[in-house]
Amino acid sequence: MNLEEIINNVANEFGSYNFNCLALAHIDFKKKSYESYSLYDNPFLKGQKVYFDLASLTKPLTLGFSYLRSPELFNDDMKLLLNHRGGLKAWGRLSRDSWRQQVSSYTIKESDTVYSDFGALRLQLEIEKKENLYDLISPMWDEEIVHWLDIEDEICAPTGRRQRQLIDGEVHDDNAYVIGEKVSHAGLFGTIDGVCRTLLKAQESYSLIQNTKRQSDHRFINGWDSVSNPSNTLAGSGATTNTFGHLGFTGTSMWITPETNTGVVLLCNEVLGYWNDRAKLNALRRSMEF
Repeated sequence: MNLEEIINNVANEFGSYNFNCLALAHIDFKKKSYESYSLYDNPFLKGQKVYFDLASLTKPLTLGFSYLRSPELFNDDMKLLLNHRGGLKAWGRLSRDSWRQQVSSYTIKESDTVYSDFGALRLQLEIEKKENLYDLISPMWDEEIVHWLDIEDEICAPTGRRQRQLIDGEVHDDNAYVIGEKVSHAGLFGTIDGVCRTLLKAQESYSLIQNTKRQSDHRFINGWDSVSNPSNTLAGSGATTNTFGHLGFTGTSMWITPETNTGVVLLCNEVLGYWNDRAKLNALRRSMEF
């Protein structure tokens, strides 16, 4: 099913989805081009640059990109953290004043894969013993990728409520919001064009696809998630075990399949309403084709 068909199908029952903003794209890395479609319940947004909270897509766009650009910065412990095998707990409440001390207090030790926000934050702290993370990787992004603390007049897709106030232009992730700094596990916003152009730029300048090859049976590849079961993956139709990318809690995803040199991007604000029922979103993700 092509993107136009997918968008038309969603439009026919738009009100039954948890999101009210949607953007889809297909990237052709050989042609260095992409096509995209969007759908909004507010007609004012049509033709506008709408920024989505990218949620955990932040991890590969910060930590994955830092390894892509400067692999020499990474020792063995940092590589374990990059690929969620550093033995840190998955998640916990953090405070603005003590998050560094808390995250730094854990011992790094090789483990099975445990997807960990704490591991991502710890890796940021390890990188920043050598270089500032955002100074290192922000030149790799398109101008339509921004951190939420830098948002000014950009139009953003809302992502629910915090303390009864609409979350609009602020990060949805509670720890990132409480910390109030540029961190590695969440916080980036982007348009569909910005994400696509960023991935094309990463391929053109840093050979993203060639440098993100599976070399073991472990789930994560240089900071990117991978596909374990192509027949039931959320990455989309045509994905292989070499497909790499990431999901984001707010309803975002980006995936690249090396065999076809193509990628798919899905951005929406799934957390706007009844976000814990993701059956329709997951069906939409599976309908994307490489």
